[in-house]
This record gives sequence, structure tokens and C-alpha cells, in this order.
Amino acid sequence: MRWIAPAGLLTLSVVPLVAGALRVTELASGAAVTADNARFFAMPLPVLLHIPASLAFCVLGTFQFQAGFRARRPGWHRVAGRALVASGLVAALSGLWLTLFSDLPAGDGTLLAAFRLLFGTAMAACLLLGLAAIRRRDVARHRAWMARGYAIGLGAGTQAFTLAFGLAAFGPPGELGRALLVGAGWVINLAVAESVVRRGQVRTRSVS
Repeated sequence: MRWIAPAGLLTLSVVPLVAGALRVTELASGAAVTADNARFFAMPLPVLLHIPASLAFCVLGTFQFQAGFRARRPGWHRVAGRALVASGLVAALSGLWLTLFSDLPAGDGTLLAAFRLLFGTAMAACLLLGLAAIRRRDVARHRAWMARGYAIGLGAGTQAFTLAFGLAAFGPPGELGRALLVGAGWVINLAVAESVVRRGQVRTRSVS
């Protein structure tokens, strides 16, 4: 039972990680440039930073939030935590770079670009606040901020489901619909993270 949550988080990471691996392979193999991938060939560096960093962030985070695993391997938790923050910041900042300086993907609009900037900035801020909290030995705030940052970083997995739901329920979404469905993925993840954080705070107060 203790591995249900990590397994679920890894499962949620599969779709974006497979898509990212295919994108890296496409760039590395010199595939034909098409309308769908031209923006990545025009600016490959942030793509090649973003995808491996996102992979490391998703996988490391899966085990960082497993309390039993943390307790059994505190040294690993600290080392992996540093790698988690570093990979998360690279993923967030490279994502912001792509949003600001590359062409918008087909079907995206200014609202979705604004969402990407908002949540990418929020992810980086959460990770930095989590790092600052643990340096002050404030474990509760550290866990809360890291959970929020991880929830945002895992948004692409949830967005695969929100987009699939929108397609099944309403047909191919327009620019506004796509923005709202993608934004819903981040909002759902943050709502779940906030629920987990608040439950943890309640348990801590009841024990003390």
C-alpha cells in the first residue's frame, strides 16, 4: 500500500516523459523539419535542457514525498533534494525561455502563454521558498512549498487527461478551450497538493 502514491505519480509522468523522449530523439537524429517541430529545431538548447530536467524532477520527486523512504534514507533525501531543486529550476526556467522566445505552438494562444508564464514562475518560486525554508530548519514550510512546486511540475501529466476529457466531451478545443483545459491541469494538481499539505498540518497539530 505504501507504494501506491509513488506508483501513481510515476504513472502520471509517463505521457509527458514519453513525449519528451521522442522530442529529444527527433532533435538528436536530425529528423525532417515540419510545421509542428520547427520551433524546437530553431531553438534546441532550451528543449534539450527542459526535457531531461523535467524527467529528473518527476522521478526524484516521486520518492522525496514518500515518508517511509525519507526516514530510512535521510542522507539520500538530502542529496536527491538538492538535485530535485536544481532540475526543477532548470525545467521551470527553460520552459519560461521557450514560452517567451519561441513561436507559439499550433492551437496555443496568448492566454495559454500567460498561463505557462504564471505557473512556470510559480514553480520556480515554490522551489526557492522550499529551499529557503529548509535552510531555516522550517521542515513544515519546506514540505509545503516543495509539494506545491512538484504539483506544478507534474502538470503535464494531468493535462494529458484534461485535454483528453475535453476532446471526448466537447470535440477538438479552440484556442480558449485548450488554454482552460491545460490550465485546469495545473489547478487540479495544486488543489490536491494543498489538500495534502493541510492534512499534514492537521496531523502535526493533533500530535503536538
